[in-house]
Amino acid sequence: MWVTSDLETALTPTAIALGNFDGVHRGHQQVVVPVVNLSKTYEPLNVALPVPEQQGWVDDVTVSASQEASEITTIKDKNHIYKTVVTFNPHPQEFFTGQARKLLTPMAEKVEQLRSLGVEQLVLLPFDRELADLSPQQFVEKILIEELQANWISVGCDFRFGKGRTGTSADLQAIASSFGINVNTVPLQTCQGERISSSAIREALLQGEITQANRLLGRAYTLSGKVVQGKQLGRTINFPTANLELPPEKFLPQTGVYCVRAYASHLTPLASPIPAVMNIGKRPTVNGSSVTVEVHLLDWSGDLYGQTLTVSLEHFLRPEQKFDSLNALKEQIQADAAVAKTLLTIKQ
Repeated sequence: MWVTSDLETALTPTAIALGNFDGVHRGHQQVVVPVVNLSKTYEPLNVALPVPEQQGWVDDVTVSASQEASEITTIKDKNHIYKTVVTFNPHPQEFFTGQARKLLTPMAEKVEQLRSLGVEQLVLLPFDRELADLSPQQFVEKILIEELQANWISVGCDFRFGKGRTGTSADLQAIASSFGINVNTVPLQTCQGERISSSAIREALLQGEITQANRLLGRAYTLSGKVVQGKQLGRTINFPTANLELPPEKFLPQTGVYCVRAYASHLTPLASPIPAVMNIGKRPTVNGSSVTVEVHLLDWSGDLYGQTLTVSLEHFLRPEQKFDSLNALKEQIQADAAVAKTLLTIKQ
């Protein structure tokens, strides 16, 4: 998948799924999948993976800017419509409020989720004053038509765009039709009577309602980060933990203890998910002052320092609490581990 924030390097022509897509949840997937499955006579493009942080390919080889420019020239194929997601960076709400926004899927996660759906290109439109001031008509003409050469567009029915968010999905449909472009408008999606939205997922996570959050997402919510050295207090009670260094913009669920499955990167000896318990919080028993994410892998030992560990949240076990002693904490962790084993065995 190709990732770019520069319209000059975007692969064109395109079929576009347009939106913010934080979470890439079940509702978002209904907007993206029609683009991926768009019937056409062109051969599918076989491309590498993208670099999440900037334009380029994800690969095991780092290439220079001149090499990337050469690759763009080579891969552009006017007989191919590139299955593209167009989103905004930063999130418009962050731009207007000036406040950093916590994300369900930071860029690396969003790239991976979109790639797994079959998206070939992610265009990150730099959301600045110039873009914010474009009228709905100008946005369609300048960005979607002139720059991205859109042939087909998919949006959610509640999509808003243009200066002051004055453009609606109906406006997009009307403007695009004047250029002979079809717009697929996806109705609001629900799950067991609740609207599927990033806001609803955030609220469920904050309440420790992991089953509901995962149901709305269509997959388990994950935390992924580099394993860094902590204070190693877990070793003193025979419960060593992997301390995760997460992206600062990652949205964290309610503090407390969770039943999780742990996955390691391809560099680790972990070949399959390992049952684990995870604590999110300040560790009040040892007078911690900052929020940490610590994972104890059940019935496993090894060195994970410097490697990437991903955990999928399966169940919320209990809120974080302060214990009178380390022995009391150890007894509680033993109980948590036993519950986690039972729950994960049942779920298998």
